[in-house]
Amino acid sequence: MRSLIEFACAGETLVGTLDAAPGTTGLLIVSGGNEIRAGAHRGMALLAARLAEAGYPVFRFDRRGIGDSSGDNRGFESSAEDIEAAATIFRRNAPHLTRIVGFGNCDAAAALALFHRTAKIDALILANPWAVEEQADDLPPAAAIRAHYAERLRDPRQWLRALRGGVDISKLVRGLLKSSASQSQAPDTLAAQLAEALSTAEIPVLLLLARRDNTAIAFLDAWCGTAFEQARGKAEVEQRDTASHSFASPDDKNWLFQRVLAAL
Repeated sequence: MRSLIEFACAGETLVGTLDAAPGTTGLLIVSGGNEIRAGAHRGMALLAARLAEAGYPVFRFDRRGIGDSSGDNRGFESSAEDIEAAATIFRRNAPHLTRIVGFGNCDAAAALALFHRTAKIDALILANPWAVEEQADDLPPAAAIRAHYAERLRDPRQWLRALRGGVDISKLVRGLLKSSASQSQAPDTLAAQLAEALSTAEIPVLLLLARRDNTAIAFLDAWCGTAFEQARGKAEVEQRDTASHSFASPDDKNWLFQRVLAAL
């Protein structure tokens, strides 16, 4: 059974959706970016219904300033109270729960990594975590640019296109310059904060990465660096050969469902 639930968070009213089921392990879905709780292409609503049918209760919600919830949208870095309030109301409305797994995509994955402790979440499923500082240009992250150029250089048709003048030279130069940059390892960067959070996590962590997604490529580049050395020994990583950031195709959706189901 699916029901709407209103609950308080820092003086505001949040709205969530509970897909009830008898299982003692439940999934808390945190939405990424400015997405409402249904998710891109209704992906999270469909995932929730499918998991509930398999016996696992699922709760998803709009954080402050998003969708049906009141307040100001201050971004994922200010969502600690929202996640904690959602986990609390989930337990209250499904009192048989003994374990909550948190799931988020993109910056919601980053938020869960940073704030899972205060919400007392028991395990994490992090899809395509956002680990990139705010961009001053309209180009993808440096690691994604490098991967993009490596793929194009292996294609003879792209060389022919370049010789015929079918390439934006100014954009090419900007891309090459950015691709040569390395990600900052300063302790105040988002990547460093995620490395610290995941290195000290005392719960199971599953990373799900879309192999050809720019956000996932950038995260994997950071993940292979020295800052994440301790975290690599604790987390499990699975990759899907897709460019879909939200796992939108039917096959991608099924892959995601199977991985989440196994984690539950």
